[in-house]
Amino acid sequence: MPDLRKDPITGRWVIIATDRARRPADFTRERVTATGGRICPFCPGNESKTPPEVLAYRSAGGANEQGWSLRVVPNKFPALRVEGELDRQGEGLYDRMNGVGAHEVIIESPDHMTSLSELPEKQVSDVLFSFRDRINDLRKDKRLRYIIVFKNHGAAAGATLEHPHSQLIALPVVPKRVQEEIDGSLRYYSFRERCIFCDILQQELATRQRIVFETDHFVVIAPYASRFPFETWVLPRRHGAHFAAVDAPTMHNLGWTLRTVLRKMDKVLEQPPYNAIIHTAPVQTGELDHYHWHIEIIPKLTKVAGFEWGTGFYINPTPPEEAARFLREAGLP
Repeated sequence: MPDLRKDPITGRWVIIATDRARRPADFTRERVTATGGRICPFCPGNESKTPPEVLAYRSAGGANEQGWSLRVVPNKFPALRVEGELDRQGEGLYDRMNGVGAHEVIIESPDHMTSLSELPEKQVSDVLFSFRDRINDLRKDKRLRYIIVFKNHGAAAGATLEHPHSQLIALPVVPKRVQEEIDGSLRYYSFRERCIFCDILQQELATRQRIVFETDHFVVIAPYASRFPFETWVLPRRHGAHFAAVDAPTMHNLGWTLRTVLRKMDKVLEQPPYNAIIHTAPVQTGELDHYHWHIEIIPKLTKVAGFEWGTGFYINPTPPEEAARFLREAGLP
């Protein structure tokens, strides 16, 4: 019998199609492997093919030269641009403003043929530190309301270049899906005076049905109302609304944790394409008692089709309890 489950944060319903329960080998998927062979603008020696870097970690060389281990550059074809004023206007019942914001690319490694899961632990931590550094710099611009950091890994997940990279987009508005998550958290807090994410952590640690693994700083779970097969969340044990406020020891542990999650997925799902998104509070807000930053990782194993777009429901053929078990039993790297 299929199972209808309600996300306690957003109120979104999902269908867990238990009668279709799928093991990892049952999915038809595109394995992500780097091939090389073409001139890559992100490779060392091609620094002139990108806009000038806004951040780099390097052991040698000067700005926009070789010798770097990580670079952050503006996107050559940005969705939004830093220059200009918002110029908010109404056009009858419609609202508009100029496309002011920022769009940056985090080049995670000089090595074209590697992936984030294959990088050394310190380098994964450096990628996370670069996210923090860029958010804290961009949030000084009071025009910007929300900064999303995300990774598209593999063509099926939306990546147009195979060199390992992530992206950052700073927006002059808070996106609707983000606001829905924050509002849902606030409703819960207004009723119970507790953070819903903290309560989810306590319940998952008590039942242990959907725990993948845990560290001193983080708990990795398959969420109760998973929208997608093998959807996985990384939840900090310590309450905090802003990813960019994370201290150095926690960030180093997050590097190990994220690397471990991705390696487990590579082992169980044979190097799947995936999207990873940092969910964090709007940058111009202070600390929020009701919201808890976290990372969501979504392997691209199924396609969103007409039913999902038309209803807002998602159909997940793999119960999160099974997904957590497969990932848990994959062991630690």
